[in-house]
Amino acid sequence: MIKKFFHQFASPKSYFAIANKFGKPVLAFFFLLYIGALVWGLFFTPPDVVQGDSYRIIYMHVPASFMAQILFVVMAITSAVFLIWKLKLAAYVSKSIAPIGAIVTFFALFSGSIWGIPTWGTWWQWDARITSTLILFIMYLGLISLHASFENKDKADKFFSVLVLIGVVNIPVIKKSVDWWSTLHQSASITLTSKPSIDPVMLYPLMFSIVAFIGLIFGLVILSSQNEILKREKYKSWVKNI
Repeated sequence: MIKKFFHQFASPKSYFAIANKFGKPVLAFFFLLYIGALVWGLFFTPPDVVQGDSYRIIYMHVPASFMAQILFVVMAITSAVFLIWKLKLAAYVSKSIAPIGAIVTFFALFSGSIWGIPTWGTWWQWDARITSTLILFIMYLGLISLHASFENKDKADKFFSVLVLIGVVNIPVIKKSVDWWSTLHQSASITLTSKPSIDPVMLYPLMFSIVAFIGLIFGLVILSSQNEILKREKYKSWVKNI
C-alpha cells in the first residue's frame, strides 16, 4: 500500500494536481510573510552598535545565502531519486530548481557585495566563502546550459543528475569555509550547537525572514515544476485535457 501511494504521488499527473491546488496559495502566503519580515527588520529594529544601519541587509542576504545552498542539496536528493528509482518527476523537479537556485545565489552574492562596501571597504573580495558561493552560482548556470544543450531530454536528465551529485561536494566547502580558512567573512551567528550571538530584537525578524523566504522559494519551485511538467508531458492526454 505504501509503495502504491509513493508511486501515485510520484506520478507527474498526481503531483501536478496537488501543486495546482496548493502552489499559488503557498506562494502568496509566504510572499506576504516575507514582506512583513523585511518591514520588521528594515524599519523596526535598532541600528547595530558597530555596523550601524548597514547590517539590515542580513534580512535579505542571510535567507538568500541559506537557500542557495539548500536548493542545491534538494536538487541532489531529487537527482539521486531519479538515478536510483527512475522517477521522471524527480528529474523534472531537479531541472526546475536550477534556474531558481541561480537567481537566489546571484541575489546572495549581490546583497553580500552591498554589505561589503561599508563593512570591508570593497564590494568584492576573493574570500573563501564568497569564492565558493561564486562557484555554486557558476555550477547552477552550467547545469542549466548543459540540460538545454541536449535534444534528448532523457540523456540530459541523466548527465544533469550525475553532475549535480558531483557538484554537491561544494556545499560543505561553503558551509565550513570560514572555519577552514582565514577569511574576512564572519562565522555563522546562528548554529544548532550554540546560543545565537545576535540580540533577540534583531534575531527574531531574521528567523522570521528565513522561514518566510524558504516558503517563498519552495512556492516558486512548485510553480516552476508545474511548468516543466507541462512542457515535458505535453503530448499526454491528461495535459491536453487541462
